[in-house]
Amino acid sequence: MMIKAVIFDLDGTLLDSIEDITEASNRVYVPRGLAPCSIDEMKSLVGDGAEELIRRVFISRGRPAPDDALVAEILADYRREYQNCWRDHSRPYDGIPELLGELARRGLKTAVLSNKSDIFTGRMTSALLPAHRFDIVRGALPGVPLKPDPAPALAIAAELGLAAAACAFVGDTNVDMMTARDAGMLAVGALWGFRTADELRTNGADVLVASPADILGLITNGGQR
Repeated sequence: MMIKAVIFDLDGTLLDSIEDITEASNRVYVPRGLAPCSIDEMKSLVGDGAEELIRRVFISRGRPAPDDALVAEILADYRREYQNCWRDHSRPYDGIPELLGELARRGLKTAVLSNKSDIFTGRMTSALLPAHRFDIVRGALPGVPLKPDPAPALAIAAELGLAAAACAFVGDTNVDMMTARDAGMLAVGALWGFRTADELRTNGADVLVASPADILGLITNGGQR
């Protein structure tokens, strides 16, 4: 089936945002007695949403996972700090604006699906990719399962009026590849992101791409697996 839409993950796929995520996180964790995270370490911790990130940071420092009340407290502090710094260093990866422009020229539909909160997903997409109009931009919402549950990806395909097999899902983590695989979409692993080629392959990547421009080749070839 020809690829008619491309669904993108946000952090590590469209946007290089890890420095600002790390900065906001450390502003919250260090005052609570935890050692700061490096950027490389943060790349291995993100991907499953902010609440899970909080638990992982505590565990990585040899501390018990925080209870729900503490997670909620830290999450509120994190969102306040992130609001203050998310534009400091975050930017589109090289080649992303050009890719999006060419997809639009070819008439393909585009969407964003992130485990980042829906508010920040919308703000960052609009501010940092202002020249492109996505058909759907969706982040984490209350009551909606996060990736790797395929339900939100399938919901996007349905809203676009397309079969799942007509969609390519581009992401940089195991979570993204599992989402694509279980949704029946073409799983495209972005090698410029936060994780390794081995992780992407192990978790179901149909194809790996070294640059955003490589995605256009998949479209031209009809997303052949």
